Amino acid sequence: MIETIRSKGIPVIAGNYDQGVGLKSDDCGCAYKTDEDKALGAESIAFTNKMISDDNRSYLRSLPAHLRIEFGVNTDPYHLLLVHGSPRKINEYLYEDRTDKSINRMMENAGADIMAFGHTHKPWHKVLENDDGTLRHAINIGSVGKPKDGDPRACYVMLEWEDDLDLNDPDGLDVTFVRVEYDVEKAAKAVEESPLPDAFADMLRKGES
Repeated sequence: MIETIRSKGIPVIAGNYDQGVGLKSDDCGCAYKTDEDKALGAESIAFTNKMISDDNRSYLRSLPAHLRIEFGVNTDPYHLLLVHGSPRKINEYLYEDRTDKSINRMMENAGADIMAFGHTHKPWHKVLENDDGTLRHAINIGSVGKPKDGDPRACYVMLEWEDDLDLNDPDGLDVTFVRVEYDVEKAAKAVEESPLPDAFADMLRKGES
């Protein structure tokens, strides 16, 4: 997968797992809830550290934590910020029940009108209203691999807008969550045939952590 991304020159940011493997760490920066989950995570990152090439490890270390895209519509500049966890921390979990006030403050400090992030592997979209009545969009893009929302299909997001985009219009930005079918069973069986724990195969089949 790393070779494919590199060969196509696809801009990417570092995730917490990329950071851990890039640094040859035994810690992926995950917030495990049980000792069993922690043990599974340790096996996973140890396996990856064993399999990855030095060149690809170096590439992972080079990945940026954030990507900022500034674009103008008419005379209005907008800022799209791409992060893995949050602007503050690569492994911060932003769940849908996080208060609007908390996310709004985070985006204001980061100078973001639109913020796309992941880490939880659970997709959602909120339109947040600022004190001055202007709007921001917070978008968890879900996960292409290992979804955790009960849907085993891959998930990504398409952002679309018209030439006269106005983020003060709640419907001005079109956010579409796209689910993609793939051979989940083939992937699960490949996990079962590898040194990795079979529990990871079950997670793929169920779309759950």
